[in-house]
Amino acid sequence: MSKNFIVGLDIGTAKIKAAVLDGSGKKPVVRALFKEQSGGLKKGAIFDVTEAAQSIGRVLSEIRRISKNATRNIYVNIGTPQVKSQTSRGVVAVSRADNEIYKDDVDRVVRASQAVNLGQNRMIIHTLTRDFVIDGVGDIFDPLGMSGSRLEVNSLVVDAFSPHVKSLVKVIELTGGDVGGLVFSPLAASRAVLTKDQKDLGIVMVDIGFGTTGLSVYEDGRLITVSKFPVGAGNISNDLAVGLKIPILAAENLKLNYGHAFSKSVGARETIELAKLSPESRGAVSRRFVADIIEARLSEIFEFVNNELKLIGRAGKLVGGVVFVGGGAKLPGLTELAKQELKLFSQVGFSVNHDWLELPPECSEAMEDPEFSGAVGLALWGADQEGWLPKGEASGILGRIKKFIGSFNP
Repeated sequence: MSKNFIVGLDIGTAKIKAAVLDGSGKKPVVRALFKEQSGGLKKGAIFDVTEAAQSIGRVLSEIRRISKNATRNIYVNIGTPQVKSQTSRGVVAVSRADNEIYKDDVDRVVRASQAVNLGQNRMIIHTLTRDFVIDGVGDIFDPLGMSGSRLEVNSLVVDAFSPHVKSLVKVIELTGGDVGGLVFSPLAASRAVLTKDQKDLGIVMVDIGFGTTGLSVYEDGRLITVSKFPVGAGNISNDLAVGLKIPILAAENLKLNYGHAFSKSVGARETIELAKLSPESRGAVSRRFVADIIEARLSEIFEFVNNELKLIGRAGKLVGGVVFVGGGAKLPGLTELAKQELKLFSQVGFSVNHDWLELPPECSEAMEDPEFSGAVGLALWGADQEGWLPKGEASGILGRIKKFIGSFNP
């Protein structure tokens, strides 16, 4: 392990969530999971450096209480809707006379797939391999050691608006942190909540944040598409504030304490006294009317999701269904509405347990909170990059074959 600590820092429009992994012992330990109020961000992008630095600085100060060195390896999310993805293909000739494929061949073909047209002020943050092709034969996930004269790769290239990325890195560095990696938000959340079986079956993960909603689609173990929409759970609060003519804080409390995503499940005679939410508010409101407002905005979010699925021919066709994470995933009735709107099996996700990772009891509840999926996923992504997975913890069919063979050699 190159470094003893990994921090997953999920910087959202309303909240900052952090996950701290400690790798100094025999087994990595989840040392902390916590959240703080965010500031200086809009739709996932920093618009006020001073305010953003203050909120991020408070989080990093908390992390340094665990260890002064804990903020030296931070994996942070890129969560703006301006992030784009495109498919790309790279082709190279295998360099050795015996045609055996080595790591340098794989590196060259991946670099070749990065030769895409980028707009002004854009930078590549991910080059994600879908599969390799050797002499015209595809669906190869690991070409190392195989033979061929022509090596190709199908990649998904993810790029971001570089000023957004530079501002984020600058703020973290100003507050005394060091960025170890940048991860697009939907990919981080997927790393935490999706299993290999789900990715093989075909699944869409939807991350409903305060200012944005992220989406990632997997099938046959491959990432099919990933995107971000400029609408989130905060828009629901705004709708309630306008529709009921109440302060925004009261609208947020109304959503969290009395909100429901599926209006048919709410009794027609149920009412809410507005004075409970805001001293200056008077009268009562029908809880079903509140649910109608919430449902309308969520239906818009689901329309974004469905349109994305239609573009790739997967609308209503993913066997694994849809998994929701993020703060917006905690709205009662969300899964019922999703089944109606998306025509898919629906569930709320939480971070998958890992045998190689030690989880103290005080962190168990947060690990099951869909709001922490991004921070946990960032920390796990960092663990992948830092080589924290134990030896023999291979994934996919190769890993299962190794385990099967190993069972005959105790």
